[in-house]
Amino acid sequence: MLTTLNISNIVLIEKLNLEFGAGLNVLTGETGAGKSILLDALSLALGARSDVGLVRAGCDMASVVAEFDSTPDAVREILIENGIGVSDNLILRRTLATDGKSRAWINDEPVSVRVLHMVGDALVEIHGQFANHRLLDQTTHLTALDEFASVHIDGFSQLLADTRLAYAEYHATELKLKELQDIVARAADEREYLEHNVAELRALKVLPGEEGELADKRAAMMNAEKNAAIIGDAVNALSPNGKPLDSFVFDVAHILEHIKTDPNPYSKQIEQLYEIADSLASVSQQLVPDNMDVDNIDAIEERLFAIRAAARKHRVSADELPQKLEEMAAQLDVIDNSDAELRKTTELVAEKRQKFDTLATKLTSLRQSAAEQLRASLRAEFPDLKLGQADFIAERVESAPSATGVDDITFMIKTNPGSPFAPLHKSASGGELARLMLAMRVVLLADADEHTFVFDEVDTGISGATASAVGARLNRLAQKSQTLVVTHSAQVAGFADKHFKIEKFVKDNTTTTTVHEISGDERINEIARIISGAEITPESVATAKTLIK
Repeated sequence: MLTTLNISNIVLIEKLNLEFGAGLNVLTGETGAGKSILLDALSLALGARSDVGLVRAGCDMASVVAEFDSTPDAVREILIENGIGVSDNLILRRTLATDGKSRAWINDEPVSVRVLHMVGDALVEIHGQFANHRLLDQTTHLTALDEFASVHIDGFSQLLADTRLAYAEYHATELKLKELQDIVARAADEREYLEHNVAELRALKVLPGEEGELADKRAAMMNAEKNAAIIGDAVNALSPNGKPLDSFVFDVAHILEHIKTDPNPYSKQIEQLYEIADSLASVSQQLVPDNMDVDNIDAIEERLFAIRAAARKHRVSADELPQKLEEMAAQLDVIDNSDAELRKTTELVAEKRQKFDTLATKLTSLRQSAAEQLRASLRAEFPDLKLGQADFIAERVESAPSATGVDDITFMIKTNPGSPFAPLHKSASGGELARLMLAMRVVLLADADEHTFVFDEVDTGISGATASAVGARLNRLAQKSQTLVVTHSAQVAGFADKHFKIEKFVKDNTTTTTVHEISGDERINEIARIISGAEITPESVATAKTLIK
């Protein structure tokens, strides 16, 4: 429900704060007071196309803020889809500068005007001479008829749900059949390719992680080979001219032992030489290459390179080759079994289609019954709304199978006998169209509780009993959904739950429009003014009191 509307610098409105309530909110005022400006401002907040002409003269920027006390499910989906925070209440804000630049916010988060318009359409439905939404869009007619049928025809909702499920199953099976048909068509070319590659990968028998293990082993072997060469060089260095170096040192110590002096003055050095000889002999014995089978490096490299070549060929990592083998083997199995699977799936598609067709046919029959009930209900409303010559049909044409069946619905109307039926938006205009939309909305109340309805020009060209009938129907609509009405009719104004008066005044050569809620004697006098004109008479006051009662 629209709770507040704050307007700044829109045409004749300098600053205005309105608080609307549930039920029927009526706005009245003299011609030219600025009632259309209010609708323009509201439309701007709901995402309508901007017009710099709306900016008040002498101002740089106009702004409108519309606040709603709840966030319907349809709006929540839009907000979530566009990454906008969801809260219990909803605030739409729009600014418009004199350079034509417009900005929009939802719950203080900047959004595109497109998103604002989507949210606005889901919240408020405006019917007037220049603004008509939803029911004038042919794409909404099937949904509207189904909502009516769900309320008035037993079992319709369940049948519609069953039809949706049947179509989903049929569609999924049909997609599977098309995939099989494509596989069969490509089978001749793909079979040879798959057979070759499956045989190749099966022969290769790649294990997960094998490439890494082989690479590590190859690196270790290459290092071992290099290390063996280095150790060999070291051993050779310890055996110059083929004689171990420790033998040379031992010989030196042995020669020194032959010195005749007693005690031998080199006994300490001799001992050191023997120790050095022992150390050299020990080092020579310990310099043995790793006992790694480096002769297998060629086989390891051949295996490693084969695995990597297969990975490049199939554009996957080496560890993914086993999975690739499974996928290609499965594809080959599908091709091998495609003829049998194709026959089976073809039969299943026919079975699913038959089930869908049966349900869709029943759905069409119930929709036709609902269309007749809708027509009867609307025709019962038309005479009191000065649309006695009008007639309505819900025209059905065959459509392609979908989740909603095989029906395409268009609401058609004719306002004069002998004239052909035509789509809603081409059959009437101005107040006649607004009254027609009112009749349809009163009858199609299924989704009204999540909407705010705005009617302008609904009382154009009517008075007396017709105006009373319009007021009564607006009151019926307002019992379930918030309704805002701009009216020149005293009979309509008499039904108001909240009454606002629009006035225009001139001060310092500047014209300004104001709006304020009226009640009590002020409301009686306003309705009396509508009845009698500028001069309020006792008779018009008495009539106003009667209408309010």
